[in-house]
Amino acid sequence: MLSLCQRIFCGVCFGSLLLFGAPSLLGQTGRIVDLTYPFDENTIFWPTEPGFELEKGPAGMTDKGYYYAANRFRSAEHGGTHMDAPLHFFSSGESVDTVPLDRLMGDAALIDVASKCSSNSQYLIQVSDLTKWEERNHRRLDQTIVLFRTGFGKFWPDRERYLGTKERGKEAVAKLSFPGLDPKAARWLVEQRRIKAAGIDTASIDAGQSTLFSTHVILCEKGIPALENVANMDQLPEKGFTVIALPMKIKGGSGAPVRMIAIVPM
Repeated sequence: MLSLCQRIFCGVCFGSLLLFGAPSLLGQTGRIVDLTYPFDENTIFWPTEPGFELEKGPAGMTDKGYYYAANRFRSAEHGGTHMDAPLHFFSSGESVDTVPLDRLMGDAALIDVASKCSSNSQYLIQVSDLTKWEERNHRRLDQTIVLFRTGFGKFWPDRERYLGTKERGKEAVAKLSFPGLDPKAARWLVEQRRIKAAGIDTASIDAGQSTLFSTHVILCEKGIPALENVANMDQLPEKGFTVIALPMKIKGGSGAPVRMIAIVPM
């Protein structure tokens, strides 16, 4: 029987992604939801980072009769839809190139707290939000990629509404305002459950006003990658879908841009 990775590879080779929407996973064919924002001049980065820069290179017909184009880009590791490797907040943590790929693909769960965040931009996702999901769906969050939908994705790429400020530089960090995962909930996920990874539709898995980044520390110390600035969560169901999040393989990197998709059964 083919493994998940083998089936994905075969599906791509034979065009099933294009013809049928997605390879067969868990016995079902599904539609693909792109969970990745494009990288361009509007991509949101932390206020202390300059952002994404695309330097246009040659583009046009060559003297030999074929078209050729090639550009260069510059980017911080952490910006746009990206992955935080455990090394980001843990000196002995895995770097981007050493995070096992099986942590970045598999069954996923969506914890939707958008209604709570709409009235509280500093909302901290609670343990109760996690246990209520389990009670409602009659399953544990073990061995899943847990995604948190705060609803802030609807503000992208408006920096002021998405981050809480459009200012840049070190002084702007204190003005950030967006929801995040409560450190107590992060600890519950790593001690009471065994999740693969965590993702959120904000700029950080810690809330905007965090100064200690405790949620990052807790996850990174346990080898749990964090996926940030995840797009299009409003197109996902609560359960029953698969996520694949493959980062640029930066050797020794603390983070990297990621191409992230969900496969939702039809």
